[in-house]
Amino acid sequence: QVQLVESGGGLVQSGGSLRLSCAIAGSIFSLNALGWYRQAPGKEREPVATHISGGSTNYADSVKGRFTISVDNAKNTMYLQMNSLKPEDTAVYYCHVDQIYLGDYIDSWGQGTQVTVSS
Repeated sequence: QVQLVESGGGLVQSGGSLRLSCAIAGSIFSLNALGWYRQAPGKEREPVATHISGGSTNYADSVKGRFTISVDNAKNTMYLQMNSLKPEDTAVYYCHVDQIYLGDYIDSWGQGTQVTVSS
């Protein structure tokens, strides 16, 4: 079982920056993908930045050029650097790991961290 714990959210002014962290604990047997999602009030959860194992990294059009996903394998931590933040980036941000175990896809989610961008 994988446990994910996000941190780094908070209140920031428009144009500011934040870096979210996601500490990954537990065993990952066969990583399929990892990434960050967000959910704004009244909206569905949407992908923000996702990295496919051995493949590409994809960003939502709304964050391209402003957000960057990275992983520090030595620290078992995933990051989301968010620059030039806008009020529409306000949401709860979740980190996500998708792995394959005995032929099944297993999703793991963090508890979420609130990001609020004031205008």
